[in-house]
Amino acid sequence: MRVTELASLLLPALGLAAPVKQHPLGSSHGGPSFADSHTRIEENGWTRQTTVRELPSSKQIAGVNMRLDEGVIRELHWHKEAEWAYVLAGNVRVTALDVEGGSFIDDLSEGDLWYFPSGHPHSLQGLGPNGTEFLLVFDDGGFSEESTFILTDWLAHTPKSVLSENFRLPPELFEHLPAGEKYIFQGSTPGSIDEEKPAAFKKSKLQFTHHMLDTPPKIGSGGQARIVDSRNFPISKTIAAGHLSIGPGSMREMHWHPNADEWSFFIKGRARVTIFAAEGNARTFDYMAGDVGVIPQNMGHFIENLSDEEDLEVLEIFRADQFMDFSLFQWMGETPARLVRDHVFQHHPKAAEAFLKSVEGAEKDVIKDLYYKSPEAEGEL
Repeated sequence: MRVTELASLLLPALGLAAPVKQHPLGSSHGGPSFADSHTRIEENGWTRQTTVRELPSSKQIAGVNMRLDEGVIRELHWHKEAEWAYVLAGNVRVTALDVEGGSFIDDLSEGDLWYFPSGHPHSLQGLGPNGTEFLLVFDDGGFSEESTFILTDWLAHTPKSVLSENFRLPPELFEHLPAGEKYIFQGSTPGSIDEEKPAAFKKSKLQFTHHMLDTPPKIGSGGQARIVDSRNFPISKTIAAGHLSIGPGSMREMHWHPNADEWSFFIKGRARVTIFAAEGNARTFDYMAGDVGVIPQNMGHFIENLSDEEDLEVLEIFRADQFMDFSLFQWMGETPARLVRDHVFQHHPKAAEAFLKSVEGAEKDVIKDLYYKSPEAEGEL
């Protein structure tokens, strides 16, 4: 194991400064937590971000964790980057406008998504007594929440004579505008969607939201995975994602992703992730709820649930239009048996027979139950 090469490749990719121990002897903490990021506190809300500045390998994706209390507004704005989001808790109202002047309003709850393409103006508002918390994902690791195009910021930096001409109103009316951006602020209590629709409301042809937890899951022996990408959420052209629920002691099978880095967010539980980086390099990291990690494109890896009692809940997020992975198990089952035997058990016929029997179905088991607890483990080699 070349520790120096391993540190230069994997540790910067996961936000660490130096190696600790090599698997299977031990593991190190996997990456930054949003709790370690600078938190911007606003009126009844806050925001914190993990970008390429906090996590150097996060070149493809940036993340923002945001909280809005009841009635609190993330003001009307737009971004250079596309915005994908997952609601972690509570309820939120989203509004958006498409390029044809179509308007969109929807109320979302835990497990729901939204996606706003680059440049599409939108707003967010916390609903209900508990407000809302969500994860925002942007398709550029260099994103900064500070570089958002904000309505009040633009108005405050536009001559009142120009505003007068644009809106056909007396210039003195604009003396009452905010002096700068409001960003996150306490708003009034919204009515129902029907009550809130503007007089000129024209429903957008685009569906900006999706109920991720209603997506039919891929069932494994140890949990389930829900995949959302442009195939079932057509507007999401630059972000694909998987929501994993990994049972106690179970694992996300050995696999890799051919089309993008994996940006992982750990929602609940304790995880161990082991990454194979070629040239004899492999590394294990531990994660807990709120942590973020990056697994470079094409690097083999697996995820273990360290708890014997609690499910592990993880988001796998990619800057891609489709979710893609290769299963090591499936590859072995779809490869000629002779070739597999010659590679892994060339001089051990009994071991080769057992191995080939185990993969002959060649079906992915995306999340695998703990093997030594299963009946088929009895009496094996």
